[in-house]
Amino acid sequence: MGDSVFVLVLNAGSSSLKFNLFDMVNEASIAEGIAERIGLADGILACTIDGEKRKETLPLPTHREALEAILDRLHTNVLHDTPVHAVGHRVVHGGPKYGDSVLVTDEVLHDIEAFAIYAPLHNPANALGIRVARETFPEVPHVAVFDTAFHHNIPDHARTYGIPYELSQKYGIRRYGFHGTSHAFVAARTAILLCRPLRSLKVITCHIGNGTSICAVGQGRSMDTSMGMTPLQGVIMGTRCGTIDPSVVEMLMEHEHLDYAAITDLLNKKSGLLGISGVSSDFREIELAADSGNDRARLARDLLTYNVRQFIGSYATVLDGVDAITFTAGIGTHSTYVRAKVCSKLGFLGVKLDPEANEHGTGERIISTPDSRVVVTVVPTNEELMIARETVR
Repeated sequence: MGDSVFVLVLNAGSSSLKFNLFDMVNEASIAEGIAERIGLADGILACTIDGEKRKETLPLPTHREALEAILDRLHTNVLHDTPVHAVGHRVVHGGPKYGDSVLVTDEVLHDIEAFAIYAPLHNPANALGIRVARETFPEVPHVAVFDTAFHHNIPDHARTYGIPYELSQKYGIRRYGFHGTSHAFVAARTAILLCRPLRSLKVITCHIGNGTSICAVGQGRSMDTSMGMTPLQGVIMGTRCGTIDPSVVEMLMEHEHLDYAAITDLLNKKSGLLGISGVSSDFREIELAADSGNDRARLARDLLTYNVRQFIGSYATVLDGVDAITFTAGIGTHSTYVRAKVCSKLGFLGVKLDPEANEHGTGERIISTPDSRVVVTVVPTNEELMIARETVR
């Protein structure tokens, strides 16, 4: 243990705290898990340590007790007397200021809290997690790794909204994009799969999960991405509506008598695949319902694949061509149906999916035919490892 370099990666939600402990000497994940139902008497701590899964119920009144419970299990089973050398934090929104990961200072923490204006559902929880962790580990460096950082320098014409320019500048209203850590990771892995330098490739990365975003990656940089100022814009998602006419918001607020908090809750938590299907936000359940003849579930499934195709077609023009299309995240990695349906209408780009490769196999792999002009790949994402790498850097 003395030769190990332990980096603890934390992702704090409003009532949850995900963790992953890495030994960065060999980039191995030693333990991972999540504390859930924080604030309730029957909190849940689930973790996998050295391959063994454990789950227990215990009171978790605050994030502080959740982190203490996590550390108790880590010190008992893994760390023993070895210290954590650094802590990396996932932060959803870096606002207009942060285009790179940064060491956390009081100023940085203040900024993260201030950027809750752009991500009210995420940044306050991220900031709370950082505060608790800094108090718990006052002597080690803490690093904020922003979901928005990879997209920070997308071209002005891709990030600008059609509102008065002065208001955009005054309030920092622009496309920020999200899942940047994931898009950066899978784009780099795609280049390795193709045995080509990333800077020579035009890649469209499709992060399709409960949250979904598509990214056009050219010369190793994000050139455009489907999410906007907040994670609400773009492709339809598990519970988020994706892109809609802004006047729909006004209409619903007026006729359903909804205030700002209620419409925000509706669009973020009750819409998307859940709202369309009436079945679930879990795509696995939607697929089962669709295959059983549920028309609304079929509509939700079709809408997701249609949206993804829309953005792939759009980003092929953004990049002036495409060398590879990569699927990642929960749905992108596991749904053979989604990959097949999306690729079925991309023949004009020269996409030829190999049905056998698409249906079978695990891990990183190419699922297009050898004569496909565009290489199609599956690359499981690893945002936690990217955060650990950024923390070390």
